[in-house]
Amino acid sequence: MRSAPFTFSVSVVVPAMNEAENLPHVFATLPSWIDEVILVDGNSTDDTVAVAKALRPDLRVVTQTGRGKGNALTEGFAAATGDIIVMIDADGSTDGREIISFVTALAEGADFAKGTRCAPGGGSDDISPIRSLGNAMLTKLTNRLYGTRYTDLCYGYNAFWARHLDALNLDCDGFEIETLMNIRAAQAGLVIREVPSHERSRIHGASNLHAVRDGLRVLRTILRERDRRATRRVKLQREHATAA
Repeated sequence: MRSAPFTFSVSVVVPAMNEAENLPHVFATLPSWIDEVILVDGNSTDDTVAVAKALRPDLRVVTQTGRGKGNALTEGFAAATGDIIVMIDADGSTDGREIISFVTALAEGADFAKGTRCAPGGGSDDISPIRSLGNAMLTKLTNRLYGTRYTDLCYGYNAFWARHLDALNLDCDGFEIETLMNIRAAQAGLVIREVPSHERSRIHGASNLHAVRDGLRVLRTILRERDRRATRRVKLQREHATAA
């Protein structure tokens, strides 16, 4: 029986493609008090959906219409009905037992709770030296361009109030989704709190993440958002000049 520590509802969005072996481990970590679990299935060829439904009969399944993690999350967010949306991975790298820390941060006043492996209490069993270096460089660049104080840009464990989904205005398909969320949350003036998180190694299977390819996509996202901000600023200046 659900014993809710919060008065608001919580949805958990899990993008998955061919993760049947991992889902029993992932779902076992989910708190009993969450209100909704949405599995976004990327047209799996294994028993991902059947396993997920057997583990959680109240599961909501969204069949992904596009491709990529960013697209999967966007479709899952659109389907969520909770006051708070939490995003976790289906490979066992993110621990559902940490959800309470993210939701507590939101309950205490944050708009966006951002996971970090680099703050005291966080860590990673999985990140390689090249990915760690790339993440540090991209984090530093983002902080310099956007005035943020992030410690870990490229990490996919986040939670936010659903009412801010429009402000995030997510429109990318790949692993750069986390970077886009972090930048747009800052640009929208949302109250952001970093939450220490420990990343675990994938339990079964191989990751679809490619350090160089996806790192370049993240870099392009950072620079594109800077140009987008500059274009928007010029447009507003022209509108004000015309109105005057």
